[in-house]
Amino acid sequence: MTSLGQGARITSADATIIQGALDEAFGYRGDVTICTYDGRRIEGFVFDRRCGPTLGESVVRILTAASETRIVVKYSEIEALEFTGRDTAAGKSWESWIRKYAQKRAAGETAEIACDAGD
Repeated sequence: MTSLGQGARITSADATIIQGALDEAFGYRGDVTICTYDGRRIEGFVFDRRCGPTLGESVVRILTAASETRIVVKYSEIEALEFTGRDTAAGKSWESWIRKYAQKRAAGETAEIACDAGD
């Protein structure tokens, strides 16, 4: 599976696709929205997932955006997964930081080793 980002929406009855999307959601540093077959929309940060032998025995744990409540959802309950929040670490790789540092130095600007304050 290719790397998913903000705006991506995954729907599938295929267990492999759902598991892959949830693995991506676990590594994503932004909020996702889980849509369940019973109509719930759970928005928050995926902080854990546990893969069992079946989708019914596999769960994802999400910290909700609205109330900071921790919710457990079975993979088998998930109809769709949406990457709704901005990935706060997008574009902040080591290589990106080095490139910006070198550009500042080449332009004669002050380039410090300290990290950016963030967005």
